[in-house]
Amino acid sequence: MKIGIDEMAFATTDQYIDLRELAKRRGDEPDKYTIGIGQDQQAVVPPTQDIVTLGAAAAEKLLNPTNIKNISTIIVATESGIDNSKASAIYIKHLLGLNDFVRTVELKEACYSGTAAIQFARGLVALNPQETVLVIAADIARYGLNTPGEVTQGAGAVAMLIGANPHVLAIEPTAVSYSKDIMDFWRPLYATEAMVDGKYSTNVYIDFFLQTFTRYQQLTGRKLEDFAGLAFHLPFTKMGKKALEALLGQRTDPTAQRMRKQLTAEQAYCRQVGNLYTGSLYLGLMSMLQNGRIQAGDRLGLFSYGSGAEGEFYTGIVQAGFATYLNDIQADLDARHQVSIDEYERLFNAQLGMNSADQQFDLAGDQLPFVLAGQRDHQRIYQRNQ
Repeated sequence: MKIGIDEMAFATTDQYIDLRELAKRRGDEPDKYTIGIGQDQQAVVPPTQDIVTLGAAAAEKLLNPTNIKNISTIIVATESGIDNSKASAIYIKHLLGLNDFVRTVELKEACYSGTAAIQFARGLVALNPQETVLVIAADIARYGLNTPGEVTQGAGAVAMLIGANPHVLAIEPTAVSYSKDIMDFWRPLYATEAMVDGKYSTNVYIDFFLQTFTRYQQLTGRKLEDFAGLAFHLPFTKMGKKALEALLGQRTDPTAQRMRKQLTAEQAYCRQVGNLYTGSLYLGLMSMLQNGRIQAGDRLGLFSYGSGAEGEFYTGIVQAGFATYLNDIQADLDARHQVSIDEYERLFNAQLGMNSADQQFDLAGDQLPFVLAGQRDHQRIYQRNQ
């Protein structure tokens, strides 16, 4: 029985900044951001949006009267949780109007947990093939204004239906996980911005990719030539390029050329949104499917990485008609509007964060489907936008 990704959808905010403008404000050369880091634009998050509203917006694009009845479980993978106890999946279930006989849970392991959610979902479907699991990878990447990590911020959510006889990607059995206790990136409970050792984290990322891919080859006997493309976790797009080049070295043969072209296709959407943490690999996968030279029957490799650290390499076979089961991401990105650096900084500092006071946000400027209206008596207030 085939089990895998049946449908996929992406949602982000309707505002962004041009990173060339940010570079000028920070006194840097624009090429440092657009070439050195590999980012062009970055999603800007108003205080009325968080992982719950973005996750619900992505999931709603997938749902219809037929498939909504088969959802047995919602798993939200995030490192931007809004409560230390209550799962964000419960809020999303309510906003989507799903029935109460739905299991809801939240997973955490830095940027890796979206992959863990998919693997757990596959197990649930294997037990009950008539059921579908809704997996949502939603995050808001924050490092702080005028910090080295600022250029790698971002926000958004990828929603996926995991089921039997999938329409997008049938996941193959062999997967290789690899984990070590490493302090390359972390966010203590008292912090709203992440702490990161950037160069160290990049080196660990590359090592984990090579370790898992080599082990996968040993277990399966497959070669690089057996893949149409490799999709990488892309906290910034240059990271994937560094990992791929560590594998390819000086190779310029047709297989190496194909891998580089497919990586460029994978990077297209991530360059316009920024870091999604748990969702970055899967936005990249959607970008490769929509912008790369992919056809039914192709085998794709996926490398997932979460700091702290855990990596996983697994594979899937692209299914016939996959293109009709993805939302039109570029159209959504083109519909956004650019904001000034001053406005971006104002919105960055206006987030609810760890503030315990009652707050009521002005919803007039937010046109997205779901909003965070504020906080009252230590409880976040979510609603469908009017």
